[in-house]
Amino acid sequence: MVNAKDSADYVKNLASLCQENDKIEMQLYSKYSVKRGLRDENGKGVLAGLTTISTIYPEKIVDGKVIPGGGELRYRGIDINELVKGFVSQNRYGFEEIAYLLLFGNLPNEQELARFTHELTQRRTLPTNFVRDVIMKAPSANIMNSIARSILTLASYDEKADDISLANVLDQSLMLISVFPMIAIYAYHAYNHYDQGGSMYIHNPQGNLSTAEVILTMLRPDQQYTKQEAQTLDMALVLHMEHGGGNNSTFTTRVVTSSGTDTYSTIAAALGSLKGPKHGGANIKVTQMMEDLKAHLPSEYTEDDVRKYLTAVLDKQAFDHKGLIYGMGHAIYSDNDPRAAIFKRYVSKLAQEKGEQAAKEFELYALVEKIAPEIIASKRKMYKGVSANIDFFSGFVYEMLGLPKELYTPIFAIARIVGWSAHRMEELVNAQKIIRPAYMEVTEDIAYQDLQDRI
Repeated sequence: MVNAKDSADYVKNLASLCQENDKIEMQLYSKYSVKRGLRDENGKGVLAGLTTISTIYPEKIVDGKVIPGGGELRYRGIDINELVKGFVSQNRYGFEEIAYLLLFGNLPNEQELARFTHELTQRRTLPTNFVRDVIMKAPSANIMNSIARSILTLASYDEKADDISLANVLDQSLMLISVFPMIAIYAYHAYNHYDQGGSMYIHNPQGNLSTAEVILTMLRPDQQYTKQEAQTLDMALVLHMEHGGGNNSTFTTRVVTSSGTDTYSTIAAALGSLKGPKHGGANIKVTQMMEDLKAHLPSEYTEDDVRKYLTAVLDKQAFDHKGLIYGMGHAIYSDNDPRAAIFKRYVSKLAQEKGEQAAKEFELYALVEKIAPEIIASKRKMYKGVSANIDFFSGFVYEMLGLPKELYTPIFAIARIVGWSAHRMEELVNAQKIIRPAYMEVTEDIAYQDLQDRI
């Protein structure tokens, strides 16, 4: 019988060996010009590939001068602001239209959009007894892991799982885009019922609903939602759908795709990447930080009270003592994340609909958004500007929508599966070469010792 404490101590001692023997001196990275994180010293990403799917401009330069607030995001060459204005001005949901654009390279006409939307609707179905036998059998608080397990299991139901012809990969991708909301919401309900003692609702998506409406109807016991709620969630999905080939989960998608493996394994790997708190899990840290801030503010707080708290956070004296103001700054953008600027307008509208308390909380978020960059700039060596990113507001929106925290990152995945699918197909069309960067060994050569001679 295994002695649990003895085993734990043994593993702890071995971990200390890893800590000691795996440590690489930081100066060696500079000595050998290693781009840590595949970024140079100014934070610019190392060029690792080409794409037609989306483009990120950290700033706009006119006549050699940087234009403040000039960050841009383009889907297939079209500015995200123009895309949003297009469907919002006609009071339409945007997820399906923008998904078509990212997957196929052009905006659909009315007939193409209707046919594509119908196709996604028809594919919102899981294999017989899949919910009972897979999703409900091993509920977990970590919904991202539950989704990954479900995706890998779906391969068992696909007779052409390993077929990586473009038509088959597209067929698989459309299916996954359609069922991701179902898998995520059902996984949450199973966890909430079996682990938390709550009620479990298995609502089947009905009618020709948008993806945002599907999420809200499956999640809520009464299946009711307002137009503003659905539009705000739809906007979150559009803005999270794609963000260039260099973000961690999309790069993972392309790396794994380049090995020639199947769609299910590729998307499971991307999910593992997105799950990390430095990537898709960041919005949870924002809401936790803001909750801690509210707990430390007087009922009638001032801007100076907020400033003192944020300063303490940067000085590692408050919140999680990591020295980070979450939701501020981005690896690419400097003083403007265009997604955050768009999303903020919807956050404001939803807060007004939700009432006085939500409106007051929005004011606090807006205040932090205003003063955090000033404090960061005064206390950190900056190579570029800093501003709120989309994660700063998304957690607050999900909270107003009544989404449980366990679903914050899965909502991101429900959107980003579109971008992953587009990049997977582009990689299959163009690369034909496995992605394999170089690593340099920096250990000294050591002579082998016989077992009896080792101390």
